[in-house]
Amino acid sequence: MAERGTAGLTVRDIAREARVADGVLYNHFEGREELLALALHAHVRSVERDLGPLPAVPGENTVAGNLHACLTYGLALHTAFLPTFAGLISQPEALARFHALPNPLGSGRGLKTLLADYLRAEQTLGRLSPGADPEVAATIIVGACHELVLPRLLQGAPPAEPPPATPKP
Repeated sequence: MAERGTAGLTVRDIAREARVADGVLYNHFEGREELLALALHAHVRSVERDLGPLPAVPGENTVAGNLHACLTYGLALHTAFLPTFAGLISQPEALARFHALPNPLGSGRGLKTLLADYLRAEQTLGRLSPGADPEVAATIIVGACHELVLPRLLQGAPPAEPPPATPKP
């Protein structure tokens, strides 16, 4: 999936890559859609593993610097795995099976939850306003990642770079 994408990917292609007979895969998977969903899940987990953990530790560096690092991290994640999702856009059954699986990011918690948890921890430390809404902020950051990657992917353009970090005056 990472090398060739998903459009036109067949069970035979997957079996060849796995060096097994075509029919063997059907002994372990209900069909192509389940196989694609599980492969996509593994791909997303692999991307996260390669990038490492969320680059924000409560109480370390500045909140603004950590959030910029999180945005950069989120862009790298989305840039690496969204092309594979795009290849499955015409295969709703495979996507439905993927979405029925546990979230592949953050040990099943997902990027948005990791970000919101980080922000709540910063609130507890007094480094973020008690009036800030961590869920909304996390949604905005993940949404920014989608906005900076998806339109360009669908237009065949390279993904956008994160905006530069601006030091606080």
